[in-house]
Amino acid sequence: MKKILAIALALVMMMTASLAMADAIKIGVIGPMTGAYAVYGLAVQYGAQIAADEINAKGGLQFEILSEDDQGDGELGINAYNKLLDDGVTLMLSTVTSGSCAVVADVANEERIFMLTPSGSADAITEGKDNIYRVCFKDSSQGLASAQYIVDNKLATKVGVIYNNAIDYSMGIYNSFKAKAAELGLEIVAEAAFSDDNNADYSVQIAQMKDAGAELVFLPIYYTPASLILSQAASVGYDPIFFGVDGMDGILTLEGFDPALAEGVMLLTPFSADAQDDLTKNFVATYQAKHGEIPNQFAADAYDGMYALLAACEKAGITADTSAEDACEMMIPAMQEIEVVGLTGTMRWDATGEVDKTPTAVVIKDGVYVGAGN
Repeated sequence: MKKILAIALALVMMMTASLAMADAIKIGVIGPMTGAYAVYGLAVQYGAQIAADEINAKGGLQFEILSEDDQGDGELGINAYNKLLDDGVTLMLSTVTSGSCAVVADVANEERIFMLTPSGSADAITEGKDNIYRVCFKDSSQGLASAQYIVDNKLATKVGVIYNNAIDYSMGIYNSFKAKAAELGLEIVAEAAFSDDNNADYSVQIAQMKDAGAELVFLPIYYTPASLILSQAASVGYDPIFFGVDGMDGILTLEGFDPALAEGVMLLTPFSADAQDDLTKNFVATYQAKHGEIPNQFAADAYDGMYALLAACEKAGITADTSAEDACEMMIPAMQEIEVVGLTGTMRWDATGEVDKTPTAVVIKDGVYVGAGN
């Protein structure tokens, strides 16, 4: 009898959960869940789900996260986008990487589907598209802020840059950094490019930095090549300040990488997992309990993105019955009227889709991120 009651109770719970999801607004997450950039995509998926769980537990509007893998590829991103729409998604918290996001954003703009990207940072993603918003800083803003931070904090007078000239992300940050450095009188003594994130040898680029006497090397690149640059620089005794941006977040969890090689590396980011406010402490504790690691900026951006979608949906009066096309037109003005206090700062948005918040610097100490002032 007890076994029958237990089975009946389980069935009731399953039916209740199914009904709850039927009344939920479906949010589409597209990102690299496998492949070279999976650290980013999985962090976004995990951060978004933690926020959705919190929101759903409070009652009111309910959200269901549907995720698709694009491996950071634009063509696969379109396939993922179409599948999510077929599955009934109303809003997109997508996509994760800039290359895929730029491709998907063009289609979403034409088809009038609202997108809030947590981490697609290329300037072109939002340009001329009234329904594409972002949580992260755009590339040009990262370059400008990095140069300003280096000068304001007197980190170095001679700077080198190693960048990837084959991806828009790296080129966008590099170009704005170079322009701002010239404006501020910050001397760039060496510039070295590479064109493949699968490149295994950076000895030539490192030698250029070392020979030019660069005291700081700016790395507007992803964590995989950055890990090799740090390792190979250490092998030849070159120990400048390495200064990166959000693409380097995730280097500490890269399989096979010795975190000691990243000691002293600085990142410009709006999120620091060691912050002592309750919101951050609770998020970090939940993320660690669920996934066994410290969350990075991508997870925090996705978490904040979910709360931005919640605030805008509430402002606009969007429900699970609202069509994706109607929701798009309702979200656009609503996004410009909300303010969200999140893990990555207090956020507001304007008609360009760009976020207004303040970046801070973190430094890697003893294998963890800490505030640069600590």
